[in-house]
Amino acid sequence: MATQYEITGGTAKGIAASIERGVAEGALPPGTVLPPVRRLAERLQVSPGTVATTYKELRRRGIVVTQGRAGTVVAEAPAVASRRPPPVPEGVRDLADGHPDPAYLPTLPMPVQLSPGARSHRSRPRLAALEELTRAWYERDGVPAGQVAFAHGALDCIARLLSVELRPGDAVAVEDPGYHHLLDLVPALGLRSVPVAVDDEGMRPDALRAALRAGVRAVVYSPRSQNPYGAFVSAERREALLEVLGPASEVLVVEDDHASEIADAPLHTLASGGLPRWAQVRTVSKHLGTDLRWAALACDRTTLARHEGRMLLTSGWVSHVLQETVARLMTDPAAVSLVAGARSAYARRRAALVAELTGHGVAVHGASGLNVWVPVRDEAAVVSGLRTRGWWVAAGARFRLASAPGVRITTAGLEEAEAGRLAADFAAVLGESQPTYGG
Repeated sequence: MATQYEITGGTAKGIAASIERGVAEGALPPGTVLPPVRRLAERLQVSPGTVATTYKELRRRGIVVTQGRAGTVVAEAPAVASRRPPPVPEGVRDLADGHPDPAYLPTLPMPVQLSPGARSHRSRPRLAALEELTRAWYERDGVPAGQVAFAHGALDCIARLLSVELRPGDAVAVEDPGYHHLLDLVPALGLRSVPVAVDDEGMRPDALRAALRAGVRAVVYSPRSQNPYGAFVSAERREALLEVLGPASEVLVVEDDHASEIADAPLHTLASGGLPRWAQVRTVSKHLGTDLRWAALACDRTTLARHEGRMLLTSGWVSHVLQETVARLMTDPAAVSLVAGARSAYARRRAALVAELTGHGVAVHGASGLNVWVPVRDEAAVVSGLRTRGWWVAAGARFRLASAPGVRITTAGLEEAEAGRLAADFAAVLGESQPTYGG
């Protein structure tokens, strides 16, 4: 229980503001257990109902969660404070960042010079050339491209889709383990996350069926390069998922194909399966540049209208300078060639580590993408043990809701020649104290 921060206030609004301030300033860090309702009510000389209302509002806004007998605690990723990964220690090899290899990112062209003066960006938000390229990009992979739109990155797009489609308290089915920023985003929007277990072929049909029975109104998943598990949806799994989703005509299904150009796996999209409500989001940050905050959206007509309506009322459009930069890179032969080389290199690097870990008897998952997932019993012990050997990997806690522990290793920058040493060190870490934290 927090003892260093004094919660104040005489109304539900005032108490909530005090707790929010403590969370935002770091005085109430994630996991802090807040006082029981009656105890805090006595301390502040307010009614228990006032404190209960406070906690209910903070839960709705994703700042605190209720954990059974443990009581009310500050969320692992509270909506008022950014949960960033711990700093990388000096002198270690960083395999925790999830980023592409900078050597495989093209040099960004100089910004174009647009004519001065007012332009009708709200009436014509998309550059015609980039819109044409986007439609071709989707159609190449069998994604219907009758309706497309742009956004400021994949998460920006998903956040807008969920916020216009759902209401506070509604449930969203998410992959578990899954992308940590998405797991943070859902409660920040006042929504509830329903974990759906994944395997090497993506969301498990039985787990998705259970989520639908629990009343989810949206499903967000990655068809390939799933982060952190590395899963990709096979043709057989696609059919199984479509069968499960068939009766759920009002559920919005969002595909996050964030690494489409560097995913060494085919796309078996649900978007072409006749679903009434669907969207597929793509971004260029993994293959053209992490600073290019641009994403494409293909979707059904209703979803497009809702997305565009909200976009019009907020940012209005995506910068035309950014759009022009993306269009130039998408058609530049040198950039296209570099991206193809990246796709091949990432596949080899990931496969090399998977093979080496398997050879040491270490279970590992990584069928596509830039990361592999290694199940372990004690994440902190494994991260610490690898650190002493010069490796820095990501503890799996921030990627999980109900799934078992593990660690994520980003293989994008791991040379094939390094895989053997890392695998040997990983096996040694597990073997040093197998009864305590073996894999």
